[in-house]
Amino acid sequence: MFSKTRVTEPGPRSTATPEAEPYRPAPETPRDAAPALGGGMRRSAGPSVLSADLTVTGNITTEGDVQIEGLVEGDIRAHQLTVGESATIRGEIVAEDIVVNGRVIGRVRGLKVRLSATARVEGDIIHKTIAIESGAHFEGSVQRQEDPLATGGAPRLAPPKPRNDAAADGA
Repeated sequence: MFSKTRVTEPGPRSTATPEAEPYRPAPETPRDAAPALGGGMRRSAGPSVLSADLTVTGNITTEGDVQIEGLVEGDIRAHQLTVGESATIRGEIVAEDIVVNGRVIGRVRGLKVRLSATARVEGDIIHKTIAIESGAHFEGSVQRQEDPLATGGAPRLAPPKPRNDAAADGA
């Protein structure tokens, strides 16, 4: 069941022990191998996850990937965004790749937008490519743009001008 290892065996010990070796730091990763986020390449870390019991009031901005399972009341800007089945987002979503499995109340802007069968979206979608699975609920307009991530997005309508009652009466 148990066996002796070289360390526990009696006998003369080798002079080259781990304590006797000089310190050698681990080789550094060259800075150009993983440039800063936004420099084209991204680190391969997993997405940031906001769990189902979390409520965020305010905007979220990241160059990385985000998976939302809870409630967010604010705008979200990310590289890749996954809206989980239990999630609700009240605000604008802007990301290169968006997968909606839960509920979004607000505008969605993305290069690739996918609404799964469990998606519930109330708002306009501005996209380069879109996929809507059978069973998804969507209420709003869909507009294709070559660059939906541009800061302007779709033009918003100006609020109605107040009427001048004197001009309306013909005076």
